[in-house]
Amino acid sequence: MARAPFLRALFRTHLWLSARLMPALIGRRDFETVLKWAPLDAPTPYRGLPSAYIVTRVNRTVRHPWLMRDRRCLREGLLGFRFLRMAGFDPELRFGVDSKSMHAPRLSAHCWVCLDGKPVVSDSLPGMVEIYRHHADAAKARAA
Repeated sequence: MARAPFLRALFRTHLWLSARLMPALIGRRDFETVLKWAPLDAPTPYRGLPSAYIVTRVNRTVRHPWLMRDRRCLREGLLGFRFLRMAGFDPELRFGVDSKSMHAPRLSAHCWVCLDGKPVVSDSLPGMVEIYRHHADAAKARAA
């Protein structure tokens, strides 16, 4: 288990850098480009780290956003999905819209990450209608 402290330190550094660079790298890009930050096929350098540890570290890393304040759930969701995949887990990145905002000048959207069907990073908000699931298994990745 001598590798565990090094693996955790490497993970925390990688997560911290990714969280700081993400606003500049995804900016106001289109949805397809943003989803590249949530790779379906990813190497698994962090295999062996527990999902609870990953989720806790993601939440701690993004708790005080300087940038992307208006898209906080997107930042949390992308990082959570990305690092859970890199640890060998099979998460789903789900997107929804608030049905009440459909006719508003600005659409209200939200995203969250589920692992084994349970939300682990954020959660669906009341009034949200799920519109897309980003998942490696084509049978599970479906529009709702």
